[in-house]
Amino acid sequence: MRYDDAFANAKYIISGAQFPQRWADAAARFRADLGDSARLGVSYGDAPAEWFDLFLPEGTPEGLMVFIHGGYWRAFGPRDFSHLAAGAVARGWACAMPGYTLAPGARIAAITRQMVRALPRMASEVAGPVVLTGHSAGGHLSARLGNADADLPGDLAARIRRIVPISPLSVLAPLIDTAMNADLRLDPAEARAESPALRSRRAGFDAHVWVGGAERPAFIDQARRLGNAWACPVSIDPDRHHFDVIDGLETPDTALMRALLG
Repeated sequence: MRYDDAFANAKYIISGAQFPQRWADAAARFRADLGDSARLGVSYGDAPAEWFDLFLPEGTPEGLMVFIHGGYWRAFGPRDFSHLAAGAVARGWACAMPGYTLAPGARIAAITRQMVRALPRMASEVAGPVVLTGHSAGGHLSARLGNADADLPGDLAARIRRIVPISPLSVLAPLIDTAMNADLRLDPAEARAESPALRSRRAGFDAHVWVGGAERPAFIDQARRLGNAWACPVSIDPDRHHFDVIDGLETPDTALMRALLG
């Protein structure tokens, strides 16, 4: 398919196939170390994948950071990335990581609706401001929550301080011409409707797009298109590729964490 190579990541990253196991191992260690401060499997709906994990700091949280996992909407789950809550927790923030039904079990529009349902439930657990982020397909989903057509309660929308999509997929039409579309089942109408860069941005929150400087050109282009559409900064993290661009979430005082939490 015409765009398969443009969106291929692992084959262009040294030891790319080893990253999923590294993530899962680090995530398991983080959950074990956090102990009772990890609230696992909190339900937000009736479907098997409609749950989230919540990681709490010592004392009263400063607010809530939400991280939505990637995997082209077809792979992984929140517990593959638990360790990415470490930077937020060290800063005194709670971090929620929601699951969603993977394609082909759900189309992208349905996954977006799951995140719209999940966000109020996650935000009900922690007072204060809400910051949204996500990686790759999760970057897409975090951005969709910033579009004006995301049907969020007004009081919750007012709590959203910032959205920082990381390496987001922001214009989905090229994915129609990839082999993965056998699972995604995107058509032109859904691709347009689910493209954050083609939808109006909700007013009232700061935005900042983050992408690795060593990523595939398609991802840098996708990040810039969202930044242009939202009239917000786009940071290109030098030498970071698609699999390690998220590493900055593990440490409290990285440039990525400062972009998220100030």
